[in-house]
Amino acid sequence: MHRGSRATTAGARVLHEPPALRLFVALWPTPAVREALRARRDAIGWPAGSSVVADERLHLTLHFIGAVPCALWPRLLPALRVPCAPAVLELADPQAWRQGLVVLPALAVPEPLRALHAALASALTGLGLPVEARPFRPHVTLARRAAGAALPSPGEPLRWRANGYALVNSDRLGYRVLAHYGPRGVRPGRRERRIEPAPPWS
Repeated sequence: MHRGSRATTAGARVLHEPPALRLFVALWPTPAVREALRARRDAIGWPAGSSVVADERLHLTLHFIGAVPCALWPRLLPALRVPCAPAVLELADPQAWRQGLVVLPALAVPEPLRALHAALASALTGLGLPVEARPFRPHVTLARRAAGAALPSPGEPLRWRANGYALVNSDRLGYRVLAHYGPRGVRPGRRERRIEPAPPWS
């Protein structure tokens, strides 16, 4: 009986252990930039079956981290606070990439953005987290599985002045901004109409 109780208790500990977070770091658009991204997306003729990115999911990924044990959270949040100078991006007209992706690519990588990407890579490596080896190609994904999309005529670049970045969790309910990083430090993220508590699994 006593041995069985210990097994039940151990099982309860495993059952209530918080799940790993599935994280990425991104430039998160202001409402005005999000509206501009939405307009570019909606000017495209999407073929049937396309997976078009919803308004609230539009962003520019800096680093995809993947699954992160929740035990690492107390170290992760401060470690990702790195120097961040304002960066002005110019996004080109929509382009069709391989495997059915349609994106808004950056015309060039501003030096402040390149420095931010490198500083975040160093921080992630210091925590033992993976960093992609591929060259950094900043872009906003508009849709997946969208081969054959009718792209609009060329227009003016979309200007995006980025003053910070965000740590975001992706789960079955969508994206949740866990923290915003900027000139004033770190502040909690907002999802829809409520502030998410920290740690994010509570």
